Amino acid sequence: MGRSIILLVLVGLGLLFLMNGCGTYNGLVEKDEGVNQAWANVESAYQRRADLVPQLVNTVKGVAEFEKSTITAVVEARSKATSITIDPSNITPEQLKQFQQAQSGLTSSLSRLLATFERYPELKATANFRDLQTQLEGTENRIKVERDRFNEAATNYNISVRKFPAAIWAGIFGFGTRPQFEADEGAQDAPEVNFDFSK
Repeated sequence: MGRSIILLVLVGLGLLFLMNGCGTYNGLVEKDEGVNQAWANVESAYQRRADLVPQLVNTVKGVAEFEKSTITAVVEARSKATSITIDPSNITPEQLKQFQQAQSGLTSSLSRLLATFERYPELKATANFRDLQTQLEGTENRIKVERDRFNEAATNYNISVRKFPAAIWAGIFGFGTRPQFEADEGAQDAPEVNFDFSK
């Protein structure tokens, strides 16, 4: 009789342990998929920007033929930015940094392009150019929002993976922490604004 009670208690504890493991596993899977979805939204926002670049380039080509080096830099930066693909389930800090650097390169090239074309009132006056500028500005805002959402999803997931006792199950089932977007190097410094376009 005493052995059967001990056996029942042990079976009950085993079942509780198993149920806790299943619940923790399912919760981690849900949060993991949330991070994957957030990453897909980041990529979608960046892709929208990449899709606008050829339209912008074609719009400005005819107006400022001698600005070819600036246009070429944008096209090359777009090509580099779209060539990097990342599997969100195995994303590493190094991959994220490489992705972020390529995207920053495109952002920088686009900024130079738009600043250069401030010199062309006939271009600024065209509805197509103004529309593309507006779309790019909106897309940059969307990118920031999606990056923030990705960081929130990654933080939420990372907390779950590291908290006890979920950390035990995370280790058993192979759930590791996810990297997050960080500010570009030097982002804490105020940008230099120069309205002298003669340089």
